Amino acid sequence: MARRTHHERHRSGRAGWLRAAVLGANDGIVSTAALIVGVAASGAPPAGVLTSGIAGAVAGAMSMAAGEYVSVRSQADAEAADLAVEKRELSEHSQAELQELANIYRQRGLSPELAQEVAKALTAKDALNAHARDELGITDAQRARPIQAALTSAASFAVGAVLPLTGTLLAPSTLLELTITFLTLVSLVITGGLAAFLGGAPVLRGALRLVFWGAMALAATNLVGRLFDAPT
Repeated sequence: MARRTHHERHRSGRAGWLRAAVLGANDGIVSTAALIVGVAASGAPPAGVLTSGIAGAVAGAMSMAAGEYVSVRSQADAEAADLAVEKRELSEHSQAELQELANIYRQRGLSPELAQEVAKALTAKDALNAHARDELGITDAQRARPIQAALTSAASFAVGAVLPLTGTLLAPSTLLELTITFLTLVSLVITGGLAAFLGGAPVLRGALRLVFWGAMALAATNLVGRLFDAPT
């Protein structure tokens, strides 16, 4: 009989880009919508509201890209520094590093003899990779990728900002705040639920927590706009 191949689908490999995409999209929706609602609540003319929204979307996308790049670049630099130290230690103290690896496997439940055998086998194959994974916790699936994080954040922010900007263009001025609020909350239900689904978390909980914080942001900027009336 033909042997079946067992495939498991894990979500940890999505962690880097999923985090950046979800953060960017929801920030694009919430911050752009909140800005539009706040400016509209001040009584600014439609052209001013739209200009503010577009400027906020562009600035937000660039800020997200810069922030993600700097943050993830710092993580990547720390990983590279740790790997450089480990590479030097392997070159200068190979036997001590072998014993360190064997001790790690003993602590995980292997017998001393088997731990030593596994450590020798993995060291012979790729010592640096074995220490990176089992000593430092650095794996290829979860390595920091600054460019990917920056581009994902900027693109997802821009995509998220499209919805409130489209609502600003299409909604009548008398219903602008209500329309943007409705579209924002609906979109947060969708993106929050989708993010939770992709990450393996409860869908309803993921949707509700985004809706809650989005509603708080909209209420806060609406209040600020009403406190500072703009000339029409």
